[in-house]
Amino acid sequence: MPDPSKADHFYALISDFLEFDRAVPFQEGGRYYEGALEREDGKTNKGAFGRAVRGLGEVEFEAILQAGFAKVLDEVAQRKRAQPSGERAYLVAEEAAEFERPMVERFVARPFRDAAFAAAVKSAYNETCTMTGLRIINGGGRAEVQAAHIRPVAAGGSDSVRNGLALSGTVHWMFDRGLISVDEDHSILIAKDKLPDTALRLIREERQLILPERFDALPHREVLRYHRETIFKG
Repeated sequence: MPDPSKADHFYALISDFLEFDRAVPFQEGGRYYEGALEREDGKTNKGAFGRAVRGLGEVEFEAILQAGFAKVLDEVAQRKRAQPSGERAYLVAEEAAEFERPMVERFVARPFRDAAFAAAVKSAYNETCTMTGLRIINGGGRAEVQAAHIRPVAAGGSDSVRNGLALSGTVHWMFDRGLISVDEDHSILIAKDKLPDTALRLIREERQLILPERFDALPHREVLRYHRETIFKG
């Protein structure tokens, strides 16, 4: 949006973003991701490095995206390879079409956003169900925990890690259907007379979420309020 006091100046309003599955360094493997950061003698261009905003060419931008989402891209590729044989011909054609499009277009597509969201949420919660405390790793080395949107995407929910909770499959189902929710103090709310005792025993005795260590990964109070007021059947 335009800056009201300075011509040709603008503000960028960030309402939704995907977290990289790893931080991308300025220099890696003997090269800089941004060519402007390297001087002719191979040392860092400190003048360019100190700028708060730097322009990026499309090739550099896509290289940074690929480096930052390397794990997610690999998981998406493995998922495609695991598709039933009848769907593979379609996927090969789809991949060929994607290859010819700018990488950024692939990264805003729903399948990729789902994978990136899941990776960020699982990492933030150490692959542990926030409501049961269960951390189950299958025989293939993958965590069985799922990433749940607190405010659904269909209802305007973002793919920010702050709109997510790591939940086991059964608890995820109960959360999506409003049988459980989360209060402002991160205590677990359970809909009255909606769940059998066998389901209630899954929930931590303390009835408190296991929260991420990072403050910027904590569930946002506004999306929690949305879930309580719109989805919860309590």
